[in-house]
Amino acid sequence: MSADPSFPSGDTNGDARTLEIDGVTKRYGEFVALEGLTFDVHAGELFGFVGRNGAGKTTTMRIVLGVLDPDAGQVRWGGRPLDFAARRRIGYMPEERGLYPRMRLLEQLAYLGGLHGMTDADAKRGALDWLERFGLAARRNDELQALSHGNQQRAQLAAALVCAPEVLVLDEPFSGLDPVALDVMTGVLRERADAGVAVVFSSHELDLVERICDRVGIIDHGHLVACGTVDDLRRGGPRRLWVDAPEAASGWADDLDATTVVRTDGSRVLLQLGDGADDQSVLQAALATGRVSEFRPAEPSLVDVFRGVVGEAAP
Repeated sequence: MSADPSFPSGDTNGDARTLEIDGVTKRYGEFVALEGLTFDVHAGELFGFVGRNGAGKTTTMRIVLGVLDPDAGQVRWGGRPLDFAARRRIGYMPEERGLYPRMRLLEQLAYLGGLHGMTDADAKRGALDWLERFGLAARRNDELQALSHGNQQRAQLAAALVCAPEVLVLDEPFSGLDPVALDVMTGVLRERADAGVAVVFSSHELDLVERICDRVGIIDHGHLVACGTVDDLRRGGPRRLWVDAPEAASGWADDLDATTVVRTDGSRVLLQLGDGADDQSVLQAALATGRVSEFRPAEPSLVDVFRGVVGEAAP
């Protein structure tokens, strides 16, 4: 499956401050998890990486981290293949719990900072700073398992941030968060991007991705099928119209050529125009029923775009 030609591509540009995933392929026997995957994440941007379960998101992230080796292709930062030293500058938050449940919070964050090459003093200072930022300073001597789910998520993000990374790779960082924790997490990620960090995260929360991301990449069956800003993706999404014909009989739009009724809201209908559909023909059909009080384009959401390129199953 190749990328939809109506959407922008994910071609890399070799920028010195860009994370490049270039032609990456990964197979498990006969199963192809990724095939020729190419996109980039620039310093200073929030990049949302979305797809259905099993589409290849986590495999991609593990290849970036060096946990898995690709069968083909390359991952680069600053134009150079990622090596051990470069990966020390990456902060990673896995979807599954990645911290030690019986280790004290401050102790293990400082320990992880040391693994990234920080001095003991810098690692402890960074850990304390992020625990304070996430409202966990009073719990610094508690074991991780004593924290609530939301606070464990905050601790996970603090662990990814303690080394002052140049790149952040986050796998489902917002899973199960309450609204307050969600605001804190999204605020920190926006702040890090504004400070010049390249931030890439996967999420099934498409409304959130649409709201906070600078660009979005959609992956399906190991292929990048769309990539661009949310506005770019919307422009390449399905054509839809809101039409309100209050005097029309129920179902008046059901048999319009190359047109599908997406939703009905009282006398209003949301129509999706397929190939060959003409909005003026829709208008004439509506006028034939009597008065038309609304006739306007409906901008597709990221959810609409997603379903248009990978199918109706929600991510």
